[in-house]
Amino acid sequence: MNSVLVEQQQLDAIIQQLGDRAQVEVLETISYRDQQFPIYSIAIGSQRDDVPVIAYFGGVHGLEKIGTEVLLAYLQTLANLLDWDQELNRRLENARLLFVPIINPVGVFYGTRCNGNGVDLMRNAPIEGIGKTKLYSGHRISPRLPWYRGEQAVMEAEAQALCQVVRQQLQRSSLLIAMDLHSGFGIQDRLWFPYASRKTPFPSLAEAHALKALFDQCYPHHFYKIEPMSQEYVISGDLWDYLYDEFWQQNQQTDHFMPLTLEMGSWQWLRKNPMHLFLRHGLFHPVLPHRQQRILRRHLTLFDFLFRAALYPEKWTDLNPQQRQQQHQLGLENWYV
Repeated sequence: MNSVLVEQQQLDAIIQQLGDRAQVEVLETISYRDQQFPIYSIAIGSQRDDVPVIAYFGGVHGLEKIGTEVLLAYLQTLANLLDWDQELNRRLENARLLFVPIINPVGVFYGTRCNGNGVDLMRNAPIEGIGKTKLYSGHRISPRLPWYRGEQAVMEAEAQALCQVVRQQLQRSSLLIAMDLHSGFGIQDRLWFPYASRKTPFPSLAEAHALKALFDQCYPHHFYKIEPMSQEYVISGDLWDYLYDEFWQQNQQTDHFMPLTLEMGSWQWLRKNPMHLFLRHGLFHPVLPHRQQRILRRHLTLFDFLFRAALYPEKWTDLNPQQRQQQHQLGLENWYV
């Protein structure tokens, strides 16, 4: 690459530090303007097929690079802890952490929401939004407009790479929690689960509510609003809806797949400095260094909780029919009434 993608340099240094404690794969290489942009996945922990997996994704929208930076900071913390933290090493004997921090390297490099073809990757899947949709829900008018979905018959290479790695982990594990990091909406940090394409409950509503109840019980002062994404707006082409529906249609009801989106409420970063709105990354990224540092450490409690919830999932996945019906009903009352 002629020019330097700073986040890729940071990732390369972490990969070097991890050494043989990580399994590194190039999922895809994106060619753009005579440059090559690799998409890396980094897995740490057990490679057995019977262990739970937590997979983290960042940089789907390149302009929202704070998601990539949060994952790089978390991965750096883990790399340092692995040198001496025996408890973490024991955890990783029974779980796998997977990171794809820069799904859209061209977008991150050039500071654009879309990829090099002008496509919004999170509106690129072959799944249609149901109900009232807006321009921001996804369209096929022109790549010159934001939220362009791309050609109907073809998914972008970056989107295919994300789908590929998720499918591989679903084939190997009976429990996968996926966390996709974004920014740019609202004041409050939100933790979203499917559906994004329709305002109807998804089949794992009971497990989603049980997981939320467990988080609320353990961390009653947390600051997340946990809800289906469609509570805020409906979009077409959501990759997580697409992957979840594919998973469910394969009748893997004995397995569990929980796609989550962490939407960091970036509007709060503008309260004291509204003029940052006129900066290229101002709406999507904390401009001042002390705010950036705060965000880089802000979600460690959530990440640790998900790690524990994956290692010990009985409270939210092993629900008998009565418990499942109860949790489903509570989810309906909480989000759909």
